[in-house]
Amino acid sequence: MKEEKLTVENKKESKSAAKEFTPKIIAFCCYPSAYESADMAGMMRLNFPAGLRIVRVPCSGRVDLLYILKAFEMGFDGVMIMACHEDACKYLSGNYRARKRVEYIKGVLEELGLEKERVEIYNFGPNMGVTFAEMVNQMHETIKNIGPSPLK
Repeated sequence: MKEEKLTVENKKESKSAAKEFTPKIIAFCCYPSAYESADMAGMMRLNFPAGLRIVRVPCSGRVDLLYILKAFEMGFDGVMIMACHEDACKYLSGNYRARKRVEYIKGVLEELGLEKERVEIYNFGPNMGVTFAEMVNQMHETIKNIGPSPLK
């Protein structure tokens, strides 16, 4: 009887902990496009999740695989690569390189036993503030449903 009661109490505690879970998400934003969208969303006073960290990069193609893995090592639950639109890269093919890296890292995450949905790539123009806020909130909900990263 005592063991059953403890198990029920532990389940209640874990459910309440899951409700209180605030995902930590890092967003690597391409400066000419996605970072401008993030800035626009901020000026429009659109809501971002509390655990979001935005990192400005000159090009999404500069986000190396090690940066993504290091983000998980540092305790982030999700990683977003925010690139410019296809065929609109200031550096010609940076967004294509970023997409290939994301596809590769998803396979690595699955091999490690993590959910591939923890890493996503999105394409933005510099004037897509509302879309930026929507994508960030969507990623927040996805990570919240998956749960915290086991690498913490």
